[in-house]
Amino acid sequence: MNHNPQAWGRPRDDVYGAYNSQYLPQHHGGPSAHPTTHTQSPIVTGTSVIAIKYSTGVVIAADNLASYGSLARFTDVKRLKPFNRKAVVGFGGDVSDMQYLDRLLSSLDVQENYSHNNDDPEDTKALMSAKNLHTYLAKVMYKRRSDFNPLWNSLLICGLDEKNKPFLATADLLGTTYSAPTLATGFGAHLAQPLLRKAVPDEEASQKLDKETAVEVVRECMKVLFYRDARSMNEYSIAVVDEKGVELKEKEKLENQSWAFADQIRGYGTQTV
Repeated sequence: MNHNPQAWGRPRDDVYGAYNSQYLPQHHGGPSAHPTTHTQSPIVTGTSVIAIKYSTGVVIAADNLASYGSLARFTDVKRLKPFNRKAVVGFGGDVSDMQYLDRLLSSLDVQENYSHNNDDPEDTKALMSAKNLHTYLAKVMYKRRSDFNPLWNSLLICGLDEKNKPFLATADLLGTTYSAPTLATGFGAHLAQPLLRKAVPDEEASQKLDKETAVEVVRECMKVLFYRDARSMNEYSIAVVDEKGVELKEKEKLENQSWAFADQIRGYGTQTV
């Protein structure tokens, strides 16, 4: 549709007078009639990010798919970004905004490394903790929201706090923040969160959970999301953050998972009962 009123059908100028274009936008001779606007429609998006705390660290996972609407367009997009040896950020939502935040975090990491004269690479006391990183990202998200130009992402920030205790919190495009022993974004909040909460119902339970069990719970949730979330895939990234640092695997695949069982389900396809 042509939104230029001058191009619309109207009475002749020689009969009803010349068209008044004073209120039209600047390029038509009048003052600006519209405010500055920003993109409010994410195009390429990533789906769920899930995370769970255990006794000495945090496990976080996200699949490697970036969807163009309903099209599974990009199958090698890593949505887990290690910040340093104490923190990992998981991104859900718009991929271009994720890339902007990734560049922002890279600049912050360089600034942090220059501001601290840390000669011992094993000394993590001078590193920004996951808790401080969450505070920074929450303020970035809230500032952009206050400018009516939000970053269309849901973030999970996990790692270790100043006392090297497991930390897990979230921030979204509105700047809303909270922390919990288990967190999930997107459809994971509906499909994976019940499984995560069954394993870790409260903070006390997370302190008794071991690393192996936490990883197994997360892998089971990724399998459920692959089968139930139409915007997911069977290849994913998983990271474990503890006192030893960040252990990130970006090419994990669900083993022995396929839709071969579907033809055995009654009501699937053209079956006769």
